[in-house]
Amino acid sequence: MELEFSGAAGEVTGSCHILRIGHRTVLLDCGLFQGKRREAQGKNRALPVPVESIDAIVLSHAHIDHSGRLPFLVSRGYKQTIWATSATRDLCAIMLADSAHIQEKDAEFLAKHRGERVEPLYAVDDATRTLERMVGVPYGKWIDVTDGVRAQFVEAGHILGSASLVLELREGDTFRRLVYSGDIGRSGLPIIRDPAPPAGGADVILCESTYGNRDHDSVEGARAQLARVVCETAARGGRLLIPAFAVGRTQELVYDLHALRRAGQIPELPIYIDSPLATDATSVFAMHPEVFDRSEALVRRTTDLFDFPMVRFTRDSADSRKLNTQPGAMIVIAASGMAESGRILHHLRHGASDPRNTILIVGFQAEHTLGRRIVERRPMLRIFGDEVPLQAQVEVLTGYSAHADRSELRRWLDAVRDGGTAEGRRHPLVCLVHGEPEAQTAFAEALRGGGYRVEIGTPGQRISL
Repeated sequence: MELEFSGAAGEVTGSCHILRIGHRTVLLDCGLFQGKRREAQGKNRALPVPVESIDAIVLSHAHIDHSGRLPFLVSRGYKQTIWATSATRDLCAIMLADSAHIQEKDAEFLAKHRGERVEPLYAVDDATRTLERMVGVPYGKWIDVTDGVRAQFVEAGHILGSASLVLELREGDTFRRLVYSGDIGRSGLPIIRDPAPPAGGADVILCESTYGNRDHDSVEGARAQLARVVCETAARGGRLLIPAFAVGRTQELVYDLHALRRAGQIPELPIYIDSPLATDATSVFAMHPEVFDRSEALVRRTTDLFDFPMVRFTRDSADSRKLNTQPGAMIVIAASGMAESGRILHHLRHGASDPRNTILIVGFQAEHTLGRRIVERRPMLRIFGDEVPLQAQVEVLTGYSAHADRSELRRWLDAVRDGGTAEGRRHPLVCLVHGEPEAQTAFAEALRGGGYRVEIGTPGQRISL
Protein backbone atom coordinates (compact mmCIF):
# COMPACT_ATOMS: atom_id res chain seq x y z
CA MET A 1 0.00 0.00 0.00
CA GLU A 2 1.28 3.46 -0.84
CA LEU A 3 0.15 7.06 -1.21
CA GLU A 4 1.57 9.35 -3.90
CA PHE A 5 1.21 13.13 -3.90
CA SER A 6 0.27 14.29 -7.38
CA GLY A 7 -1.34 17.72 -6.90
CA ALA A 8 -1.76 20.31 -4.16
CA ALA A 9 1.70 19.30 -2.91
CA GLY A 10 3.53 22.47 -1.85
CA GLU A 11 0.69 24.55 -3.32
CA VAL A 12 -3.06 25.00 -2.85
CA THR A 13 -4.55 24.05 -6.21
CA GLY A 14 -4.72 20.91 -8.35
CA SER A 15 -5.65 18.61 -5.49
CA CYS A 16 -4.97 14.98 -6.45
CA HIS A 17 -3.63 12.08 -4.39
CA ILE A 18 -2.98 8.59 -5.71
CA LEU A 19 -3.73 5.61 -3.48
CA ARG A 20 -2.36 2.21 -4.51
CA ILE A 21 -3.42 -1.02 -2.84
CA GLY A 22 -1.88 -4.04 -4.52
CA HIS A 23 -2.77 -3.73 -8.22
CA ARG A 24 -5.64 -1.31 -7.59
CA THR A 25 -5.47 2.49 -7.92
CA VAL A 26 -7.84 5.02 -6.38
CA LEU A 27 -7.65 8.79 -6.85
CA LEU A 28 -8.61 11.12 -4.03
CA ASP A 29 -9.81 14.23 -5.91
CA CYS A 30 -8.56 15.43 -9.30
CA GLY A 31 -8.68 19.22 -9.42
CA LEU A 32 -7.53 22.02 -11.69
CA PHE A 33 -4.25 23.81 -11.13
CA GLN A 34 -4.64 27.61 -11.06
CA GLY A 35 -2.07 30.40 -11.31
CA LYS A 36 0.34 31.28 -14.12
CA ARG A 37 -1.47 30.39 -17.33
CA ARG A 38 1.22 28.41 -19.18
CA GLU A 39 2.41 26.57 -16.09
CA ALA A 40 -1.15 25.68 -15.08
CA GLN A 41 -2.00 24.48 -18.60
CA GLY A 42 0.98 22.17 -18.62
CA LYS A 43 0.07 20.65 -15.25
CA ASN A 44 -3.60 20.30 -16.11
CA ARG A 45 -2.86 18.39 -19.30
CA ALA A 46 -0.59 15.88 -17.55
CA LEU A 47 -2.53 12.80 -16.49
CA PRO A 48 -1.79 11.84 -12.86
CA VAL A 49 -1.73 8.15 -13.90
CA PRO A 50 -2.84 6.31 -17.05
CA VAL A 51 -6.63 6.51 -17.18
CA GLU A 52 -7.02 2.77 -17.74
CA SER A 53 -5.23 2.05 -14.46
CA ILE A 54 -7.71 4.00 -12.28
CA ASP A 55 -10.21 1.73 -10.51
CA ALA A 56 -12.21 4.49 -8.79
CA ILE A 57 -12.19 8.15 -7.75
CA VAL A 58 -13.40 9.50 -4.42
CA LEU A 59 -14.20 13.23 -4.45
CA SER A 60 -14.11 15.33 -1.27
CA HIS A 61 -16.08 18.32 -2.59
CA ALA A 62 -17.09 20.28 -5.67
CA HIS A 63 -14.61 23.17 -5.71
CA ILE A 64 -12.83 23.24 -9.06
CA ASP A 65 -9.36 22.89 -7.53
CA HIS A 66 -10.56 19.47 -6.31
CA SER A 67 -12.96 18.37 -9.08
CA GLY A 68 -11.97 20.36 -12.16
CA ARG A 69 -9.88 17.76 -14.02
CA LEU A 70 -12.47 14.98 -13.77
CA PRO A 71 -13.95 15.77 -17.22
CA PHE A 72 -10.42 15.68 -18.65
CA LEU A 73 -10.07 12.11 -17.35
CA VAL A 74 -13.46 11.22 -18.83
CA SER A 75 -12.48 12.76 -22.16
CA ARG A 76 -9.44 10.46 -22.12
CA GLY A 77 -11.55 7.37 -21.51
CA TYR A 78 -12.23 7.09 -17.76
CA LYS A 79 -15.34 4.90 -17.30
CA GLN A 80 -15.27 3.89 -13.63
CA THR A 81 -17.25 5.33 -10.70
CA ILE A 82 -16.69 8.74 -9.11
CA TRP A 83 -17.95 8.65 -5.52
CA ALA A 84 -19.17 11.86 -3.84
CA THR A 85 -21.87 13.15 -1.50
CA SER A 86 -25.23 13.87 -3.09
CA ALA A 87 -24.86 17.64 -2.68
CA THR A 88 -21.37 17.51 -4.21
CA ARG A 89 -22.75 15.68 -7.24
CA ASP A 90 -25.47 18.30 -7.69
CA LEU A 91 -22.95 21.14 -7.43
CA CYS A 92 -20.59 19.44 -9.88
CA ALA A 93 -23.42 19.33 -12.41
CA ILE A 94 -23.24 23.12 -12.73
CA MET A 95 -19.61 23.77 -11.80
CA LEU A 96 -17.97 21.40 -14.26
CA ALA A 97 -20.18 22.62 -17.11
CA ASP A 98 -19.23 26.20 -16.19
CA SER A 99 -15.54 25.25 -16.10
CA ALA A 100 -15.81 23.75 -19.59
CA HIS A 101 -17.59 26.87 -20.86
CA ILE A 102 -14.88 29.16 -19.43
CA GLN A 103 -12.15 27.10 -21.09
CA GLU A 104 -13.90 27.23 -24.43
CA LYS A 105 -14.32 31.02 -24.14
CA ASP A 106 -10.68 31.47 -23.06
CA ALA A 107 -9.56 29.51 -26.13
CA GLU A 108 -11.70 31.75 -28.35
CA PHE A 109 -10.24 34.88 -26.72
CA LEU A 110 -6.64 33.75 -27.15
CA ALA A 111 -7.24 32.82 -30.78
CA LYS A 112 -8.95 36.12 -31.57
CA HIS A 113 -6.77 38.59 -29.66
CA ARG A 114 -3.36 36.90 -29.46
CA GLY A 115 -3.36 34.51 -32.38
CA GLU A 116 -2.76 31.58 -30.02
CA ARG A 117 -4.44 28.26 -30.79
CA VAL A 118 -5.13 26.49 -27.50
CA GLU A 119 -7.45 23.52 -27.28
CA PRO A 120 -9.81 23.63 -24.27
CA LEU A 121 -8.90 21.05 -21.66
CA TYR A 122 -12.36 19.55 -22.13
CA ALA A 123 -15.78 20.40 -23.55
CA VAL A 124 -19.23 20.80 -22.01
CA ASP A 125 -20.12 17.32 -23.31
CA ASP A 126 -17.23 15.86 -21.29
CA ALA A 127 -18.59 17.56 -18.17
CA THR A 128 -22.01 16.05 -18.85
CA ARG A 129 -20.54 12.57 -19.27
CA THR A 130 -18.62 13.03 -16.01
CA LEU A 131 -21.90 13.40 -14.13
CA GLU A 132 -22.99 10.03 -15.53
CA ARG A 133 -20.03 8.48 -13.71
CA MET A 134 -20.82 10.14 -10.36
CA VAL A 135 -22.71 8.37 -7.59
CA GLY A 136 -24.11 10.43 -4.71
CA VAL A 137 -23.74 8.89 -1.25
CA PRO A 138 -25.12 10.04 2.14
CA TYR A 139 -22.79 11.10 4.94
CA GLY A 140 -21.90 8.24 7.28
CA LYS A 141 -22.67 5.38 4.86
CA TRP A 142 -19.87 2.91 4.16
CA ILE A 143 -19.31 2.23 0.45
CA ASP A 144 -17.18 -0.39 -1.30
CA VAL A 145 -14.97 1.74 -3.55
CA THR A 146 -13.09 -1.17 -5.10
CA ASP A 147 -11.67 -4.51 -3.93
CA GLY A 148 -9.95 -3.98 -0.59
CA VAL A 149 -11.08 -0.35 -0.20
CA ARG A 150 -14.15 0.96 1.55
CA ALA A 151 -14.88 4.58 2.39
CA GLN A 152 -17.15 6.85 4.38
CA PHE A 153 -17.95 10.56 3.97
CA VAL A 154 -17.91 12.72 7.12
CA GLU A 155 -18.97 16.38 7.35
CA ALA A 156 -16.02 18.71 6.61
CA GLY A 157 -17.93 21.99 7.09
CA HIS A 158 -16.18 23.67 4.15
CA ILE A 159 -18.94 24.09 1.54
CA LEU A 160 -22.26 22.42 0.86
CA GLY A 161 -21.63 18.68 0.50
CA SER A 162 -17.95 18.85 1.48
CA ALA A 163 -16.53 15.81 3.20
CA SER A 164 -13.55 14.38 4.95
CA LEU A 165 -12.92 10.78 3.91
CA VAL A 166 -12.31 7.71 6.02
CA LEU A 167 -10.75 4.91 3.96
CA GLU A 168 -10.21 1.39 5.22
CA LEU A 169 -7.64 -0.49 3.17
CA ARG A 170 -7.03 -4.23 3.16
CA GLU A 171 -4.42 -6.18 1.20
CA GLY A 172 -3.92 -9.78 2.37
CA ASP A 173 -3.35 -9.64 6.12
CA THR A 174 -2.48 -5.94 6.09
CA PHE A 175 -5.11 -3.45 7.24
CA ARG A 176 -4.71 0.34 7.34
CA ARG A 177 -6.98 3.25 8.13
CA LEU A 178 -6.41 6.46 6.15
CA VAL A 179 -8.22 9.72 6.91
CA TYR A 180 -8.19 12.42 4.22
CA SER A 181 -9.26 15.81 5.53
CA GLY A 182 -10.37 17.27 2.19
CA ASP A 183 -10.73 20.99 2.94
CA ILE A 184 -11.70 21.52 6.57
CA GLY A 185 -14.12 24.34 7.31
CA ARG A 186 -14.63 26.49 10.39
CA SER A 187 -17.04 26.07 13.25
CA GLY A 188 -19.75 28.71 13.19
CA LEU A 189 -19.79 29.40 9.44
CA PRO A 190 -23.22 30.37 8.13
CA ILE A 191 -25.65 27.83 6.66
CA ILE A 192 -23.65 24.58 6.76
CA ARG A 193 -22.87 22.35 9.70
CA ASP A 194 -19.61 22.45 11.62
CA PRO A 195 -16.75 20.03 10.78
CA ALA A 196 -17.06 16.60 12.41
CA PRO A 197 -13.62 14.99 12.88
CA PRO A 198 -13.85 11.28 11.99
CA ALA A 199 -13.94 8.89 14.94
CA GLY A 200 -11.86 5.74 15.24
CA GLY A 201 -8.36 7.16 14.72
CA ALA A 202 -6.07 6.64 11.75
CA ASP A 203 -2.75 5.12 10.75
CA VAL A 204 -2.18 7.98 8.30
CA ILE A 205 -3.86 11.40 8.12
CA LEU A 206 -3.69 13.31 4.85
CA CYS A 207 -4.35 16.87 6.00
CA GLU A 208 -4.77 20.22 4.28
CA SER A 209 -2.61 23.08 5.60
CA THR A 210 -3.80 26.17 3.74
CA TYR A 211 -3.66 28.37 6.84
CA GLY A 212 -1.16 26.35 8.84
CA ASN A 213 0.80 29.46 9.86
CA ARG A 214 -1.93 31.86 10.95
CA ASP A 215 -5.21 32.30 12.77
CA HIS A 216 -8.29 34.00 11.35
CA ASP A 217 -10.46 36.68 12.79
CA SER A 218 -13.45 35.20 14.56
CA VAL A 219 -16.44 34.03 12.54
CA GLU A 220 -18.66 36.07 14.85
CA GLY A 221 -16.67 39.23 14.12
CA ALA A 222 -16.82 38.79 10.34
CA ARG A 223 -20.46 39.82 10.11
CA ALA A 224 -19.81 42.99 12.11
CA GLN A 225 -16.84 43.85 9.87
CA LEU A 226 -18.99 43.24 6.80
CA ALA A 227 -21.58 45.68 8.16
CA ARG A 228 -18.89 48.31 8.73
CA VAL A 229 -17.50 47.98 5.19
CA VAL A 230 -20.99 48.15 3.64
CA CYS A 231 -21.92 51.26 5.63
CA GLU A 232 -18.62 53.09 4.93
CA THR A 233 -18.77 52.34 1.19
CA ALA A 234 -22.43 53.35 0.93
CA ALA A 235 -21.68 56.62 2.76
CA ARG A 236 -19.10 57.45 0.06
CA GLY A 237 -21.62 56.62 -2.64
CA GLY A 238 -19.34 53.88 -3.87
CA ARG A 239 -19.56 50.28 -4.98
CA LEU A 240 -18.59 47.31 -2.87
CA LEU A 241 -16.93 44.88 -5.30
CA ILE A 242 -16.54 41.36 -3.92
CA PRO A 243 -14.67 38.64 -5.85
CA ALA A 244 -16.28 35.54 -4.38
CA PHE A 245 -16.37 31.86 -5.14
CA ALA A 246 -19.74 31.15 -6.73
CA VAL A 247 -20.25 28.16 -4.48
CA GLY A 248 -20.16 28.64 -0.74
CA ARG A 249 -18.76 32.11 -0.25
CA THR A 250 -21.45 33.88 -2.28
CA GLN A 251 -24.25 32.15 -0.38
CA GLU A 252 -22.59 32.90 2.99
CA LEU A 253 -22.32 36.59 2.11
CA VAL A 254 -25.93 36.82 0.96
CA TYR A 255 -27.03 35.02 4.13
CA ASP A 256 -25.14 37.48 6.35
CA LEU A 257 -26.32 40.52 4.38
CA HIS A 258 -29.87 39.22 4.82
CA ALA A 259 -29.35 38.89 8.58
CA LEU A 260 -27.72 42.36 8.81
CA ARG A 261 -30.58 44.02 6.93
CA ARG A 262 -33.18 42.28 9.10
CA ALA A 263 -31.33 43.66 12.13
CA GLY A 264 -31.22 47.17 10.61
CA GLN A 265 -27.40 47.21 10.64
CA ILE A 266 -26.89 48.07 6.96
CA PRO A 267 -28.75 50.45 4.65
CA GLU A 268 -31.08 49.18 1.97
CA LEU A 269 -29.11 49.12 -1.27
CA PRO A 270 -29.11 46.73 -4.24
CA ILE A 271 -27.07 43.54 -3.98
CA TYR A 272 -26.22 42.13 -7.41
CA ILE A 273 -25.25 38.47 -7.63
CA ASP A 274 -23.52 38.82 -10.98
CA SER A 275 -22.74 35.21 -11.78
CA PRO A 276 -24.88 32.65 -13.59
CA LEU A 277 -22.95 29.93 -11.75
CA ALA A 278 -23.64 31.53 -8.36
CA THR A 279 -27.30 31.84 -9.31
CA ASP A 280 -27.47 28.13 -10.16
CA ALA A 281 -25.43 27.19 -7.09
CA THR A 282 -27.84 29.10 -4.87
CA SER A 283 -30.64 26.98 -6.32
CA VAL A 284 -28.66 23.84 -5.43
CA PHE A 285 -28.22 25.11 -1.87
CA ALA A 286 -31.99 25.52 -1.63
CA MET A 287 -32.38 21.88 -2.75
CA HIS A 288 -30.37 20.56 0.22
CA PRO A 289 -31.82 21.94 3.47
CA GLU A 290 -31.05 18.56 5.06
CA VAL A 291 -27.40 19.62 5.48
CA PHE A 292 -28.11 23.13 6.85
CA ASP A 293 -27.15 23.99 10.41
CA ARG A 294 -30.45 24.00 12.27
CA SER A 295 -28.87 25.77 15.25
CA GLU A 296 -28.78 29.06 13.30
CA ALA A 297 -31.60 31.53 13.91
CA LEU A 298 -32.12 32.58 10.30
CA VAL A 299 -32.24 28.95 9.12
CA ARG A 300 -35.01 28.29 11.63
CA ARG A 301 -36.85 31.54 10.87
CA THR A 302 -37.20 31.42 7.07
CA THR A 303 -36.84 29.10 4.11
CA ASP A 304 -35.99 32.07 1.84
CA LEU A 305 -32.40 32.46 3.02
CA PHE A 306 -31.11 33.87 -0.28
CA ASP A 307 -34.19 35.61 -1.65
CA PHE A 308 -35.06 38.97 -0.10
CA PRO A 309 -35.93 42.39 -1.59
CA MET A 310 -32.35 43.75 -1.87
CA VAL A 311 -31.04 40.82 -3.95
CA ARG A 312 -30.95 40.83 -7.75
CA PHE A 313 -29.57 37.96 -9.83
CA THR A 314 -28.05 39.08 -13.15
CA ARG A 315 -27.82 36.11 -15.48
CA ASP A 316 -27.58 37.96 -18.79
CA SER A 317 -24.16 39.39 -19.75
CA ALA A 318 -25.78 42.58 -21.11
CA ASP A 319 -27.32 43.25 -17.67
CA SER A 320 -23.91 42.65 -16.13
CA ARG A 321 -22.30 45.28 -18.36
CA LYS A 322 -25.03 47.80 -17.54
CA LEU A 323 -23.98 47.70 -13.88
CA ASN A 324 -20.74 49.48 -14.79
CA THR A 325 -22.65 52.64 -15.77
CA GLN A 326 -25.45 52.41 -13.23
CA PRO A 327 -25.25 55.25 -10.67
CA GLY A 328 -25.46 54.96 -6.92
CA ALA A 329 -24.11 52.77 -4.16
CA MET A 330 -24.43 49.03 -4.61
CA ILE A 331 -22.91 45.69 -3.73
CA VAL A 332 -21.64 43.48 -6.56
CA ILE A 333 -20.70 39.88 -5.79
CA ALA A 334 -19.15 38.13 -8.79
CA ALA A 335 -16.89 35.20 -9.58
CA SER A 336 -14.15 34.21 -9.68
CA GLY A 337 -13.03 34.08 -6.07
CA MET A 338 -9.37 34.76 -6.95
CA ALA A 339 -10.32 37.31 -9.66
CA GLU A 340 -8.69 35.21 -12.36
CA SER A 341 -11.70 35.02 -14.67
CA GLY A 342 -15.39 35.76 -14.88
CA ARG A 343 -17.43 38.94 -14.58
CA ILE A 344 -15.56 40.36 -11.59
CA LEU A 345 -12.78 41.31 -14.02
CA HIS A 346 -15.06 43.76 -15.84
CA HIS A 347 -16.16 45.33 -12.57
CA LEU A 348 -12.57 45.67 -11.38
CA ARG A 349 -11.44 47.20 -14.66
CA HIS A 350 -14.15 49.86 -14.32
CA GLY A 351 -14.09 50.27 -10.56
CA ALA A 352 -10.60 49.68 -9.15
CA SER A 353 -9.49 53.23 -9.95
CA ASP A 354 -12.38 54.94 -8.09
CA PRO A 355 -11.47 55.85 -4.47
CA ARG A 356 -15.14 55.81 -3.48
CA ASN A 357 -15.27 52.06 -4.13
CA THR A 358 -14.14 49.18 -1.95
CA ILE A 359 -12.75 45.85 -3.09
CA LEU A 360 -13.56 43.31 -0.40
CA ILE A 361 -11.44 40.14 -0.27
CA VAL A 362 -13.14 37.31 1.62
CA GLY A 363 -11.11 34.21 0.75
CA PHE A 364 -7.70 32.75 0.12
CA GLN A 365 -5.82 34.24 -2.84
CA ALA A 366 -3.20 31.95 -4.35
CA GLU A 367 0.16 33.15 -5.61
CA HIS A 368 0.27 34.74 -9.06
CA THR A 369 -3.48 35.54 -9.07
CA LEU A 370 -5.03 38.98 -9.52
CA GLY A 371 -6.68 38.54 -6.14
CA ARG A 372 -3.28 38.16 -4.47
CA ARG A 373 -2.03 41.32 -6.20
CA ILE A 374 -5.05 43.20 -4.85
CA VAL A 375 -4.37 41.90 -1.33
CA GLU A 376 -0.77 43.09 -1.71
CA ARG A 377 -2.18 46.46 -2.84
CA ARG A 378 -0.08 46.64 -5.97
CA PRO A 379 -0.36 50.20 -7.34
CA MET A 380 -1.24 48.97 -10.85
CA LEU A 381 -3.40 45.99 -11.81
CA ARG A 382 -3.26 44.37 -15.24
CA ILE A 383 -6.81 43.50 -16.31
CA PHE A 384 -7.68 42.39 -19.85
CA GLY A 385 -4.32 43.72 -20.99
CA ASP A 386 -4.94 47.20 -19.54
CA GLU A 387 -3.02 48.81 -16.68
CA VAL A 388 -5.58 49.94 -14.08
CA PRO A 389 -4.49 52.05 -11.07
CA LEU A 390 -5.63 50.58 -7.75
CA GLN A 391 -7.18 53.56 -5.96
CA ALA A 392 -10.24 51.86 -4.46
CA GLN A 393 -10.15 50.92 -0.79
CA VAL A 394 -9.07 47.31 -0.15
CA GLU A 395 -10.48 45.36 2.79
CA VAL A 396 -9.56 41.78 3.70
CA LEU A 397 -11.90 39.84 6.00
CA THR A 398 -10.26 36.59 7.03
CA GLY A 399 -13.24 35.65 9.18
CA TYR A 400 -15.04 34.54 6.03
CA SER A 401 -12.43 31.99 5.10
CA ALA A 402 -13.98 28.57 4.53
CA HIS A 403 -10.66 26.99 5.53
CA ALA A 404 -9.79 26.17 9.13
CA ASP A 405 -6.91 28.21 10.55
CA ARG A 406 -3.90 26.70 12.33
CA SER A 407 -5.65 26.41 15.72
CA GLU A 408 -8.74 24.82 14.16
CA LEU A 409 -6.60 22.44 12.09
CA ARG A 410 -4.74 21.39 15.23
CA ARG A 411 -7.98 20.75 17.14
CA TRP A 412 -9.29 18.68 14.23
CA LEU A 413 -6.11 16.60 14.10
CA ASP A 414 -6.09 16.11 17.86
CA ALA A 415 -9.70 14.90 17.73
CA VAL A 416 -8.90 12.37 14.98
CA ARG A 417 -5.80 11.14 16.81
CA ASP A 418 -7.49 10.94 20.21
CA GLY A 419 -10.36 8.96 18.72
CA GLY A 420 -8.01 6.07 18.00
CA THR A 421 -8.33 2.94 20.08
CA ALA A 422 -5.53 0.78 18.62
CA GLU A 423 -2.10 1.83 19.87
CA GLY A 424 -0.72 2.56 16.37
CA ARG A 425 -3.57 4.93 15.63
CA ARG A 426 -2.74 7.04 18.65
CA HIS A 427 0.46 8.00 16.83
CA PRO A 428 -0.59 8.55 13.20
CA LEU A 429 1.65 9.83 10.45
CA VAL A 430 0.38 13.23 9.29
CA CYS A 431 1.03 14.13 5.65
CA LEU A 432 0.53 17.82 4.90
CA VAL A 433 -0.87 18.86 1.52
CA HIS A 434 -2.85 21.79 0.07
CA GLY A 435 -0.65 24.55 1.47
CA GLU A 436 2.11 26.91 0.41
CA PRO A 437 5.61 26.06 1.71
CA GLU A 438 5.75 28.79 4.37
CA ALA A 439 2.43 27.70 5.90
CA GLN A 440 3.33 24.01 5.75
CA THR A 441 6.76 24.41 7.32
CA ALA A 442 5.38 26.41 10.24
CA PHE A 443 2.53 23.97 10.80
CA ALA A 444 4.82 20.93 10.59
CA GLU A 445 7.14 22.40 13.22
CA ALA A 446 4.23 23.09 15.55
CA LEU A 447 2.85 19.57 15.10
CA ARG A 448 6.23 17.95 15.71
CA GLY A 449 6.48 19.98 18.89
CA GLY A 450 3.21 18.34 19.92
CA GLY A 451 4.48 14.83 19.33
CA TYR A 452 3.21 14.21 15.79
CA ARG A 453 5.14 12.46 13.05
CA VAL A 454 4.88 14.74 10.02
CA GLU A 455 5.70 14.58 6.30
CA ILE A 456 5.26 17.53 3.94
CA GLY A 457 4.10 16.11 0.62
CA THR A 458 6.09 16.96 -2.50
CA PRO A 459 5.03 16.24 -6.10
CA GLY A 460 5.69 12.63 -7.04
CA GLN A 461 6.66 11.60 -3.51
CA ARG A 462 5.42 8.17 -2.41
CA ILE A 463 4.65 7.20 1.19
CA SER A 464 4.43 3.54 2.19
CA LEU A 465 1.35 2.81 4.23
